[in-house]
Amino acid sequence: MQTMASDVSETAASQAANAPAAPVQGVLLGDPEIMATYVDAFAKHAPHIRLAFPEAIEDPASVTFALAWDPDDTAFTPFPNLRLISSIAAGVNGILASASLPADVPLMRIAGTAQGQMMAGFVTWHVLWHHRRFGDYLANQRRTHWERRPKRDARDVRVGLLGAGKMGGAVAQALLALGYDVGVYSRSGRNLPDGAEGFHGEEGLSQLAARSEILITLLPLTPETRGILNADLFARMPSGAALIHVGRGEHLIEADLLAALDSGQLSGASLDVFAVEPLPSTHAFWTHDKIVVTPHDACDSTPAQVAQEAATALAGLDVGERPASLVDRDAGY
Repeated sequence: MQTMASDVSETAASQAANAPAAPVQGVLLGDPEIMATYVDAFAKHAPHIRLAFPEAIEDPASVTFALAWDPDDTAFTPFPNLRLISSIAAGVNGILASASLPADVPLMRIAGTAQGQMMAGFVTWHVLWHHRRFGDYLANQRRTHWERRPKRDARDVRVGLLGAGKMGGAVAQALLALGYDVGVYSRSGRNLPDGAEGFHGEEGLSQLAARSEILITLLPLTPETRGILNADLFARMPSGAALIHVGRGEHLIEADLLAALDSGQLSGASLDVFAVEPLPSTHAFWTHDKIVVTPHDACDSTPAQVAQEAATALAGLDVGERPASLVDRDAGY
């Protein structure tokens, strides 16, 4: 027998799939260059949700949905009747930072399976890069030097993952499928993929660091995780370990990473997120021979995915269902 919750889920999904439903006035809050991308996507995939920038909305009281990314401190103030606020990605720290964010309106993030798969592919590439030392092959190519390197089985390489959410779970499963020895750190120590070793708490973080020849960061940004990638953590890792950082830029103490790389405590780092973005052209990361820089591009929610998830969530609200990816504001994600 199906539960009431599953009946509600099916009803919400059915209503979203059978749009157009009742028209919804939505507002775009954030950088216009970024947010403009979503107008056409919603028109195609959720045409009953009509998006506009604040200056084009004649009656702010008619707005019941907000799509946001790094809104300013007063962005939500003109709109008193919001029923749902959605990020355009998995991250919500920029929205939570807005002083005008209404406390009583559900906030959701985008957390579809396609996003997790994209992240898993990106991280797996970097794990292989560090495990197989592909940077050495590129250096050898530049100097026309032929040298075959000794190999290590994936099962002999210990990979540590900070974060056990949907992204972390997808990454862990991909690495386990390739045979890597995977440990996962999370706040609760629960929701672990089959085959992964779990760690939690301050002692668990130290234990995970000590076993991680390759450490991957996929944590949300909270007061507890800010600056978590620091000299103390790097010192606990095995000598010659590598870092793959795809969480939030503020997790990393940049000077501590440079010192660990220059001392040889870490052999390399892949960095996709930064405290200041775009990364300034004069930053030391760009030219460091042990660092791979990518422009916060590990994965992305497509505009179509954002439209579909928002439509499903709004349909769910109509039948009393909370969004599947509702943000816990106290936890910060």
